[in-house]
Amino acid sequence: MKDKEFDYINVIPLVDVMLVLFTIVLTTSTFIATGMISVSLPKASQAGSQAILKQQTITIDQNGNIFFNTSPVLLEELGTALHKLDRETPILVRADSYIRLQSFIDVLDLLNCRGFQKVAVQTEKKK
Repeated sequence: MKDKEFDYINVIPLVDVMLVLFTIVLTTSTFIATGMISVSLPKASQAGSQAILKQQTITIDQNGNIFFNTSPVLLEELGTALHKLDRETPILVRADSYIRLQSFIDVLDLLNCRGFQKVAVQTEKKK
């Protein structure tokens, strides 16, 4: 008995698998890009790129709680954590636009006292 040769390749299953993988990648990348701690970022005319390797993130939420890389810390504990880092480490500060200014200044003052020069403040672009 002779086997029948294929005249074409069925690509529908391949397309289905690729669409599922594409959906997973988009969902995951959106979650990673937005971060785990919800803050309402202040608006600026230009929103900078935060594609820096090995950066550390300090987040201040609407209630004034401070997070260092998603771990809640007090201001004194943040100083201890920063003491262990190299001064050339990039630091990204994400602060809610409705916090007390003093909370933000306290964190920036701590970074300045520790000698960090590569500090960025994350904002959203104005619409």
